[in-house]
Amino acid sequence: MLKQNLVALLTIVRKEWNRIIRIWIQTLIPPVITMALYFLIFGELVGRQIGKIGDFTYIEFIVPGLIMMSVITNAYGNVVSSFFGTKWQKNIEELLVSPTSPYTIVLGYTFGGVVRGLSVGFLVTLTSLCFTKLRIYNGFLILITVFLTSVLFSLGGFLNSLFAKKFDDVTIIPTFILTPLTYLGGVFYSVKNLPEVWQIISYGNPILYMVNAFRYGFLGVSDVNVYFSLGILSLLSALLFYINVRLMQTGYGIRN
Repeated sequence: MLKQNLVALLTIVRKEWNRIIRIWIQTLIPPVITMALYFLIFGELVGRQIGKIGDFTYIEFIVPGLIMMSVITNAYGNVVSSFFGTKWQKNIEELLVSPTSPYTIVLGYTFGGVVRGLSVGFLVTLTSLCFTKLRIYNGFLILITVFLTSVLFSLGGFLNSLFAKKFDDVTIIPTFILTPLTYLGGVFYSVKNLPEVWQIISYGNPILYMVNAFRYGFLGVSDVNVYFSLGILSLLSALLFYINVRLMQTGYGIRN
């Protein structure tokens, strides 16, 4: 049984990778172009007016947040679109009649999202080198933060796809929840510069902790405790994994 599920897991991940590469003009290039525009407009043009944030230029400060933003949106978007497409085309039935466990299905699509999130993050990082020099304060923290973040939002995309009943449902969460939380998650500013009441509100945004942990890996500065941030990432990832597996076991969203 273990060998069967391992083969199934690798097959799902390979299928997702082939899908990403097959339509690379849609999956890999657009986020790189979008982030390049952010680097140019906010980093170069607006950044010259802002000056420095602490000891860093504005573009140095926002680059980690923009990389993280691209990882979040692509990890989430890959899983929600891919798994919902599998449901819509009835291909999910092939998985359900096979001996593949719900754990394996969830992990397979999650790792598929991680692959796309990390791939786009890597390309955006390379693009950022055209605009500024990157500092690396703690390489291990960078890797663990970006991995946990891509896992978390891949699981979030899977959950969205389970609840989605039509294509419009796939875009509701990214448009009305994910995008606002990302922009208000400290990507373009330090929360310490906000009024006290808005600082308190910002601390309720989970993306703030991801962005700051990632930024700390590059610059060595953070608005929040880094270890607390990693704890939140791990806890939320474990919770979403459990919820997704339970929903798969009950057949919610795939058998009705």
